[in-house]
Amino acid sequence: MIIVTGAAGFIGSAMVGKLNNKGIKKIVVVDNFTHPVKNKNLQNKIIEERVDRRDFFNWLESNYKNIGFIYHLGARTDTTEFNVEIFNQLNLNYSKTMWQMCSRYKIPLVYASSAATYGDGSLGYLDDHQLPYQLKPLNPYGDSKNDFDKWALQQDERPPYFAGMKFFNVYGPNEYHKGRMASVVFHAFNQIRNTGGVRLFRSHNPGYADGGQLRDFVYVKDVVDVLYYMMTNQPESGLYNLGTGQARTFLDLAKSVFRASNLNDNIEFMDTPEDIRDKYQYFTEARMEKLKSSGYLLPFYSLEEGIHEYVNDYLSESKYF
Repeated sequence: MIIVTGAAGFIGSAMVGKLNNKGIKKIVVVDNFTHPVKNKNLQNKIIEERVDRRDFFNWLESNYKNIGFIYHLGARTDTTEFNVEIFNQLNLNYSKTMWQMCSRYKIPLVYASSAATYGDGSLGYLDDHQLPYQLKPLNPYGDSKNDFDKWALQQDERPPYFAGMKFFNVYGPNEYHKGRMASVVFHAFNQIRNTGGVRLFRSHNPGYADGGQLRDFVYVKDVVDVLYYMMTNQPESGLYNLGTGQARTFLDLAKSVFRASNLNDNIEFMDTPEDIRDKYQYFTEARMEKLKSSGYLLPFYSLEEGIHEYVNDYLSESKYF
């Protein structure tokens, strides 16, 4: 069996869909299944069993002999949450227990790290194993992910295989439940549908024009392709960036949503909210040499290709992957 934690969430449910598309049906999904909108992500998925995240480790004690691989994608991902204890409980400590049990029972593990670990990007975006000790994330979410990366790298007892995937700005189907934390593509589409225009954050950094802020936007289908590769090929254990390797501007993104919607551009700017203004990343771009040198050769969707498919095949009809 394959375990997917965070399975009702955005990337987790897409991973379940990817596994199903590969003919894999013996999947145990782990999450808090009390969120009705999130649960729609698992409709029409073929799964073996649902396990509440609070019960999972007890369940694992009784079922570890049947488990071939774990994708630990469940986490608190709200970058505007500043209660450190929430992240200690749901991200750091839960992941430590997952690591320890995978080490004890010899279960390969892929887990979700984040590009939020890189902070303001002043130290670059290289996925080596020395940089985490120098990084200063901009919020408790990023801290929790970097703290776990550092802890994992220091462990003598390890799973037989592990990979910590540093997700960059993921967008795509199955993020309907994410609210404020949904991708800019999702919000832009809904703004256009409701108002006919898009409002982007104004730049508060003199080095960037309004809308010129840069992100490495990566389509969720590319993300799950890479995650599947990590399971089936198991390149060298360690940390891996997961982006496209090509930063694009928010203006590029907004214009692509208008084009995918067959509409003319209508873009305005608004001040970045004060609660996140001093924590805002103006540039992210994954260094992808490590993954590619491991043998991963599939091309990534361009921003225009990904947005066109997302808007026309999913958002416009409220469909799921």
